[in-house]
Amino acid sequence: MKRLAAGLPILLVVLLVLASTARTQSASRLPRIGMLCAPACGGVSFDAFWEGLRELGWVEGTTVVIDRKEAGSRLDELPILAAHLVQSKPDLIVTLSPQAARAAKDATSEIPIVMTFIADPIGMGLASSLAHPDGNATGVASLVPGDFDGKVLDIVRELLPKAQRVAAFINPSNDIHRRLYPKEAPSAAAKLGFQLDTFELHHADEMPDAVAAAKAHGAEALFVLADPIFNFPPNRLPDLALQAQLPMISFFRSLTQAGGLFSYGPDYAGLARLGAHYVDRILKGAKPAELPIEQPSKFLFVINLKTAKSLGVEVPLSLLARADEVIE
Repeated sequence: MKRLAAGLPILLVVLLVLASTARTQSASRLPRIGMLCAPACGGVSFDAFWEGLRELGWVEGTTVVIDRKEAGSRLDELPILAAHLVQSKPDLIVTLSPQAARAAKDATSEIPIVMTFIADPIGMGLASSLAHPDGNATGVASLVPGDFDGKVLDIVRELLPKAQRVAAFINPSNDIHRRLYPKEAPSAAAKLGFQLDTFELHHADEMPDAVAAAKAHGAEALFVLADPIFNFPPNRLPDLALQAQLPMISFFRSLTQAGGLFSYGPDYAGLARLGAHYVDRILKGAKPAELPIEQPSKFLFVINLKTAKSLGVEVPLSLLARADEVIE
């Protein structure tokens, strides 16, 4: 009995040490975010996402761990990268392109997914509805489907009233391009009197030949749909278009800053910040199925006046007055 009594203090010390160690390990376990990016987890919009997270208290290495998986130019590797992320069991996965969202959704039906820069998540089958996603994926849509291509081509007609032929660059691996472009662009182009030539590109290294082919076919403008292979780095395609003396039109402000003629599209930086709020809510316990998918309410029209002058394009005062930004 005396031996047992003498051993009790030692046993209590051991138990207290073990309990303290368990509490320390539990406290040190930071939430983990898996990022699935194509081609890279960087750029102006991505910077806005990181800034949004920091403003909400999620600081990498201090309050959250971030595991980045970047496909580079190999978008076909996204399913493999998604599988690796799922195996590491993050608390949620953030995707930054239609291809990345598809790969993540195919890889898991349990880990929450925050989608950004997805034009039509419902049409892609990634969620049941905007109001009630129902599954494990929610986030921010980048367009309001319904003749958006037509709105862009309307501006092309105002800028280039005599143009007859427009070349469109699409990526067939992009679900959005396969779904929306055939429904919207050809009919809109026909109404505006454009001959629309479609060029399908699968890899970034195809762009020089595609630009040359578009020019050889008589294209008077280049309409570039949003896709990772076209958007990064932002100067690659605008440089090729300028060399070919082709006015380039896109959805991204960054491409217009790099030398495109104009862009009309959502405020991607604002959407990225909104995506950070979804991450915050899910890490705090919200379920993706209960978080409605938001659509953009702000669109930016940017004109590069320097490019217009170099191409000999006269920009109407009415368009300059409507522009959100004019690059001199």
